Amino acid sequence: MALSLRFSLFIILLWIPISYSEIRFSEIRSDDRQIIPFDEFGFTHTGRLELNVSKISLSDPNPDFDLSKLGFFLCTRDAWMQVLQQLEDREVTCALQSKLVKPVFTFNNLKSNQKDSFKVLYIETEADQYTLVFANCLSQMKVSMSVKSAMYNLDGKSGRRDYLSAGKTILPRVYFLFFLAYFAIAAIWIHVLYKKRLTVYRIHFFMLAVVVMKALNLICESEDKSYIKRTGSAHGWDVLFYIFSFLKGIMLFTLIVLIGTGWSFLKPYLQDKEKKVLMIVIPLQIVANIAQVVIDETGPYGQDLITWKQVFLLVDVVCCCAVLFPIVWSIKNLREAARTDGKAAVNLMKLTLFRQYYIVVICYIYFTRVVVYALETITSYKYLWTSLVAGELATLAFYVFTGYKFRPEAHNPYFVIDDEEEEAAAEALKLEDEFEL
Repeated sequence: MALSLRFSLFIILLWIPISYSEIRFSEIRSDDRQIIPFDEFGFTHTGRLELNVSKISLSDPNPDFDLSKLGFFLCTRDAWMQVLQQLEDREVTCALQSKLVKPVFTFNNLKSNQKDSFKVLYIETEADQYTLVFANCLSQMKVSMSVKSAMYNLDGKSGRRDYLSAGKTILPRVYFLFFLAYFAIAAIWIHVLYKKRLTVYRIHFFMLAVVVMKALNLICESEDKSYIKRTGSAHGWDVLFYIFSFLKGIMLFTLIVLIGTGWSFLKPYLQDKEKKVLMIVIPLQIVANIAQVVIDETGPYGQDLITWKQVFLLVDVVCCCAVLFPIVWSIKNLREAARTDGKAAVNLMKLTLFRQYYIVVICYIYFTRVVVYALETITSYKYLWTSLVAGELATLAFYVFTGYKFRPEAHNPYFVIDDEEEEAAAEALKLEDEFEL
């Protein structure tokens, strides 16, 4: 096995979404991959793995083959790096032979009267984050099988099963608390809209819809995780979660575009280039949500997992870049207007606001796409919930900032400008031009 192949196997393990933890059914058909990763799970000292494999079929059932080179094992990421080194140094010829992995079942243990299925209950007492992996060390051997896997921890007091990973068992409560926060924000926003109803724009109602959709998304995610925690399966709650997640994603990006263009604040219409941005962002969000559903539902054993991951990340990056263009266009138009329409102070104030919003949008995108992922990568499996909390706090702060800065005002401070402020603003614009030059 070449070093590049072993490195790619390690990358596959890194790409496994940490959220997978429920009871999972998977079909493997004529698969000759040497490594097939399944679920990743954080075990406590009361960890359990139930593995039920049926309809086992080998492309070449030669009795001379060493079937001990086919089987399932558990492995931590740190141990897997050392296994790769052992394979490179030829200390072992198959990952199943390494003492660093924990064999669950190898095919040489299949019963003579029932060679197409087996069941095993594996007890894990060493707390850590493990990946369930199938290894095929027989060259050109294709394997078909139906796999049902369930990983869970037992509650120390009641003995009940907890199908959520050790680092995510508190997620139902976390999501519910954020739901309450957004519910409170929606109530406050409704009060503001009623109190300032004479100066409310259409976009303010759209902002309320985005907050409500985010709250519905969180309550469904809370119930989804709570149900998985108890039963190991979602049973419909995941469908509602995907629906509200899809609508929330589209509406949030649309809101950023509309605010960035100054729609309803600066002008009651969208220009053609701004409409084109929406025509690009909305279909891309549909593609991104389809990719996310495929990734979640097919699991990490799917052969096209990395392709779908790349599609999702690429689409997400394109959307994040696209929503910045309308803000840049608004900043450019305000700068030009400040020099030509005689209302330098008014436009300078608006220009400052849109610059602030541009910076905040960039920070929000960077934090939720880069920093949160980095936190998830470096954080101990016991505290994986902290990266999700960090992402939700950043999103909450972004919503609050947007609502506060673009709230309806009876007496818009941008238009209460005297002559001295106009002169000061004109001087500031002049200095800005000199600085840019």
